[in-house]
Amino acid sequence: MNISNKKKLKKIIAVMPAFNAESTLEKTFHDIPKDSVDEVILIDDASTDNTVEIANKLGITVIKHDKNMGYGKNQKTCYDTALSMGAEIVIMIHPDYQYDSRVIPYASGFILTGICDVILGSRIRTRKETLNSGMPIYKYISNRFLTIIENFILGQNVGDFHSGFRVYNRNVLETIPYTNNSNDFVFDTEFLAQCVYHGFRIGDIPIPTRYFDEASSINFKRSLKYGFQTILVMLKYLIQKTGLFKFKIFKS
Repeated sequence: MNISNKKKLKKIIAVMPAFNAESTLEKTFHDIPKDSVDEVILIDDASTDNTVEIANKLGITVIKHDKNMGYGKNQKTCYDTALSMGAEIVIMIHPDYQYDSRVIPYASGFILTGICDVILGSRIRTRKETLNSGMPIYKYISNRFLTIIENFILGQNVGDFHSGFRVYNRNVLETIPYTNNSNDFVFDTEFLAQCVYHGFRIGDIPIPTRYFDEASSINFKRSLKYGFQTILVMLKYLIQKTGLFKFKIFKS
């Protein structure tokens, strides 16, 4: 059975955690190959612009938070909603037009064929390509530093642990206790540590990216905080593996 036939047996939903994405949402949405997903869901984290109005105009399923609750909480709502709607494969892509949505059918193919349980879009195919795309040098250096540490501690060989493009098998989302995770940006790091702890197979594919003013991006101060939080997650993982202490983020 080829991938296109398997796709008919699997409900694929793309989720977008959104905050003030009015200038980029439409471009992101139109880049998604229409036969690669069954539905697109946008979770709006109390945007103050026209994100919701544009999403409704595009025919996207929209759920709104009454108040801004953070990036991690936004993803929790994304996954809760996708699972409740019967998704068997969930694609998370930021609506800021930073990640190239056209790779979706290729990324989901690794899940459909049973090769991987989780696929990440890697922005770091080569140093030159990454920097030419506009990634700030301090982000490139911190990404390389943290990814090396995470690969070593988690026993993986992933090119970019901090990508905002991710594809999950339903079983991953049903197993990982992501509701125990942070509501901040470190949610993503916690989730991948949980995936490794529970034995899920993680892979990655190169994904073209764009950096510009409208693309959501945390500043240097927030990046520094995120880096320390990432190291803390790795320490929790090591302690959890020794059995000396049990953290709720790793609870089944």
